[in-house]
Amino acid sequence: MTTWALITGAAKRIGRTIATQLHNDGFNIIIHYGQSATEAETLASKLNGKRIGSAITMQADLAQSDTVNALLTQIIEAKLPLSVLVNNASSFYPTPLGQSSFLEAQQILATNLVTPYLLAQAVHPLLSEHHGCVINLLDIHGRRPLKDHGLYSISKAALEMATLSLAQELAPNVRVNGVSPGAILWPEQSDLQSQQAVLSAIPLAKLGHPEDIAKLVSHLVSAPYISGQVIAVDGGRSAVGFTGA
Repeated sequence: MTTWALITGAAKRIGRTIATQLHNDGFNIIIHYGQSATEAETLASKLNGKRIGSAITMQADLAQSDTVNALLTQIIEAKLPLSVLVNNASSFYPTPLGQSSFLEAQQILATNLVTPYLLAQAVHPLLSEHHGCVINLLDIHGRRPLKDHGLYSISKAALEMATLSLAQELAPNVRVNGVSPGAILWPEQSDLQSQQAVLSAIPLAKLGHPEDIAKLVSHLVSAPYISGQVIAVDGGRSAVGFTGA
């Protein structure tokens, strides 16, 4: 029986690469998206072109409880044999100290922490049936904060703790791990100077690729005795001090 993988934020960037990798591994894919409907449908069409009926799209604003609940209802009512949840979707933008609002804090923490935790909780029975797994996309800045991005860094630090907690709570039938990317894709607002500063702090002296993340996710999905681990994919950057984006 072919099982399904739910990947949040799967329409673009790293999420799209993870979806493509897991589809190549033989999983059917639930492509969650927030606002990227065109990209999500394009990806679904591409995957279905390779294997008919192997991909569907589902929309939800992960910062809004009503749309998250609607997404969960849709998944449960579809009765899909779900064996993988990848919490990839993330909200990232500057929140300098003294300029952050309560609504911004709610939005970032809901998207990056609360909803991933609640998604894992909600689909646990489905994952348990197939001895499945949860993989949370973290960030090296969850351990060493990024300047002017306090709320983002806090949310990723908390999601790392949620990953370890869920590894205990969802055992023994569901494994939970975290993947912590470093410099994989440049933020849209980054400039050449900040990019050079980052590259100079990476021992491997180069940017990573979305495929580096996707291949690790693929490995963790198929590794039955790995749980409660957080693995950095950062070219060695977390082994030394660093500054910049």
